[in-house]
Amino acid sequence: MAAETEVGDTEREQAKAEQDVDQVRRRSERDQQRLDSGMVTSPKDLESLQSEIASLARRQDSLETVVLEIMERQETAAERARELASAVEGLEKTGTELTSRRDEATAEIDAEAERTRRDRETVARSVPEALLSLYDKLRAQHGGVGAAKLYQKQCEGCRLELNITELNDVRAAPADSVVRCENCRRILVRTPESGL
Repeated sequence: MAAETEVGDTEREQAKAEQDVDQVRRRSERDQQRLDSGMVTSPKDLESLQSEIASLARRQDSLETVVLEIMERQETAAERARELASAVEGLEKTGTELTSRRDEATAEIDAEAERTRRDRETVARSVPEALLSLYDKLRAQHGGVGAAKLYQKQCEGCRLELNITELNDVRAAPADSVVRCENCRRILVRTPESGL
């Protein structure tokens, strides 16, 4: 936006400078016509007219130099505006692509979450109400994790190793009984890798 503003400003500045050059040129041409017509006969007026024509030529030259400098600045500003517009276009394209990828990923996550919710509901129907209630209560207390795997004598919930007495209690418990970690109180899930 700043680059486009600079382009507009330099275009207006160039138009104004070119207008100034045209005014000086027209005045110089008018004076030159008066001089060439022979209408001015007084030596003093002729000298004054020649001096003014020379002064106008210097002024025109100075103004044309200013116009050239402004044109160079305008060209530089226009090039910069084109580069920035191209960069903005590239960023917008990248933004669109990233938004599309984000939306696709969100849709996949939502679909996976829905599948997981349905799978959980299916499993939850097969779990006794008391155990499900205990699990939900523990889950609320422990940041969403109500049960943890017992892996190589260690509770995966609190990451603490069970002592020998606790391990013996877990070994002695029937396979269908609910055992809990003595440290974090989460339900322990026994697997072949439990280290029992």
